[in-house]
Amino acid sequence: MKKPLIGLLASVLVAGATALTGAAPAQATPAHVAAPARVAPAHAAQPLDAVDFSGTVALSNCSGSLVRLPGSVGSDPGLVLTNGHCLETGMPGPGQVIVNQPSSRTFTLLDGSANEVATLNATKVVYSAMTGTDVTIYQLDSSYDSIQAQSGISPLTVSADHPVQGTDIRVVSGYWKQTYSCSVDGFAYQLKEADWTFSDSVRYTSGCNVIGGTSGSPVVDANTGQVVAVNNTINEDGQSCTLNNPCEVDQSGAVTVHQGIGYAQETYIIPACFSAGNTLDLTLPGCTLARP
Repeated sequence: MKKPLIGLLASVLVAGATALTGAAPAQATPAHVAAPARVAPAHAAQPLDAVDFSGTVALSNCSGSLVRLPGSVGSDPGLVLTNGHCLETGMPGPGQVIVNQPSSRTFTLLDGSANEVATLNATKVVYSAMTGTDVTIYQLDSSYDSIQAQSGISPLTVSADHPVQGTDIRVVSGYWKQTYSCSVDGFAYQLKEADWTFSDSVRYTSGCNVIGGTSGSPVVDANTGQVVAVNNTINEDGQSCTLNNPCEVDQSGAVTVHQGIGYAQETYIIPACFSAGNTLDLTLPGCTLARP
């Protein structure tokens, strides 16, 4: 997570463009927030397999995806998944949880070849937080059926299962129209970055060297095609627990730093917090998302 777009533009004028990972303007932000202009990064990995861009979206400063939950049906209003730090009204503070906030944000929907095929329109922020996780979930004004009829695109499915170490994964950025390929290296009991703490985070192997604008990208299991996490940060400079430099803290309190290694927040916890009709209900048994 990184500094906001305003700060980025100023730094570009002084020192030239720098690569960052995506979030809200006019506020200091954690590693991988404000995204630079869309000039494809030279080091970004190219797609290697059947995982493509279908169902991914581009935000003004981040990446995201059109998603369904295991119990969603075609007539349900569509959902877009991205990071909490990509929220257009500013990043949620530690302990802050936003639910059912009106939104008129738009998203550019991509097909499998990264062609822009539709504009999706939000009606509200269903859920947004950077406490325990780093997610924003938007509700759209269109159902999955109507989106598919208009664009031919079906949503990605959010897996209800915890990701598994060693799984072959793809981080698919709708903002950059780039795919990163790596594996699940392991899990961080706690991931701390500046004032924010995330729980049970996915640690990538070195192949997913994510940059600014990739925040909110779906992390897709290359074997199942399902979303298992949402990309959110990377340790850039080898510092410990600072902005842009998340550190891992184990159950005994020991701190570990992995310079150049990226992380994602697991999404299997999301389906347990939704009832029929894609309705958020944080009181459901098994729902562990933070409450307001």
